[in-house]
Amino acid sequence: MPPSPNSSEFSPFVPGCAVLITLHSPREKFWGALLELSGSGIVVRGIDLNSFDDFAALAKAGEPLSTATVFFPLLRVEKVELDAENGSIPSLAEQFSEKAGIPAEEIFGFAGPSGWRESE
Repeated sequence: MPPSPNSSEFSPFVPGCAVLITLHSPREKFWGALLELSGSGIVVRGIDLNSFDDFAALAKAGEPLSTATVFFPLLRVEKVELDAENGSIPSLAEQFSEKAGIPAEEIFGFAGPSGWRESE
């Protein structure tokens, strides 16, 4: 049985969940599927957020795509956010699926907590 949301062991940051990572030195944002989170850093499969619209357009056009699997040391990580809808604002995964015409899960392999909402 998984830990309850009130448990000290509960974390929505499970392998496969969609995350937005804000980095510094240099400042950049990376969006994708969390693969591993440890005391030394974070491993994620995804794309630089600056290429989001271009990547969605390539997916819609049926072009071959590849995501990057990268490690960011915790010293560079400013924050990690769960990619979830917030009220009427859709998640990045939902926005990507709408723009690309295919589920983001097919490209990024998201498998995190389904139905997670920021307000919960």
